[in-house]
Amino acid sequence: MKYKELAVITEQKKIAADIYSMWLQAGQIAALAVPGQFLSIYCNDASRMLPRPISICEADKGQGRIRIVYRVAGKGTEEFSACRAGDTLNVVGPLGNGFPLDKGYRKVLLIGGGIGIPPMVELSRQLSGEKQIVAGYRNSELFLKKELEQNGTVYIATEDGSLGTKGNVLDAVWENELTADAVFACGPTPMLRALKEYAIEQGMDCFLSLEERMACGVGACLGCVCKSKETDGYTHVKNKRVCKDGPVFSAEEIEI
Repeated sequence: MKYKELAVITEQKKIAADIYSMWLQAGQIAALAVPGQFLSIYCNDASRMLPRPISICEADKGQGRIRIVYRVAGKGTEEFSACRAGDTLNVVGPLGNGFPLDKGYRKVLLIGGGIGIPPMVELSRQLSGEKQIVAGYRNSELFLKKELEQNGTVYIATEDGSLGTKGNVLDAVWENELTADAVFACGPTPMLRALKEYAIEQGMDCFLSLEERMACGVGACLGCVCKSKETDGYTHVKNKRVCKDGPVFSAEEIEI
């Protein structure tokens, strides 16, 4: 079930270069949200008709609040970054399916790259088992590290080598000799593709949250399909809608 709410912004701050953290009062959405789902957020500028899909970072069910952490990447997110506490935004959510929480894994790898890091915060809180969290950044300007450290052991990879492992998240996995029963990951497609291959080689289960451009956010426009191994029941071809069937998939379901 999803809701549309006129959400009040309770807090907004810049936490890194072009990265912003926003808390929204949206009680119905917060009550249903699970790790891995996302929101469709509408601009107040009517000339920008399509909503912006943004992953849920945290869900404070007790206070009825949702946190998003996003990168300014265009006019829509630039508008959001100028908002202040007390402003309102039209929000639809929670959308998509989340990460599986009931598999009973004893040890897991949670891996986020760039703006794929925020979904790992709520996932690290709700997932059981020993959690090893690998976060990949461009440089030493880190974000959400403290939140992640509250729920697991954190390993850092930076592209420029300024902190942690020099390279990507998989380089950090190898350098720190990390092992697990399953991988949970969100980030750019090349990263997810490499992690899928790694999980297959290691005989590990793997769940991937895909980042994709979206239009409607509810599965109607077919603007965000990805290739799948099985024919779906909607288009009768081998694809999946990232917004509706995902954004989280078992790596075995999809071709990336």
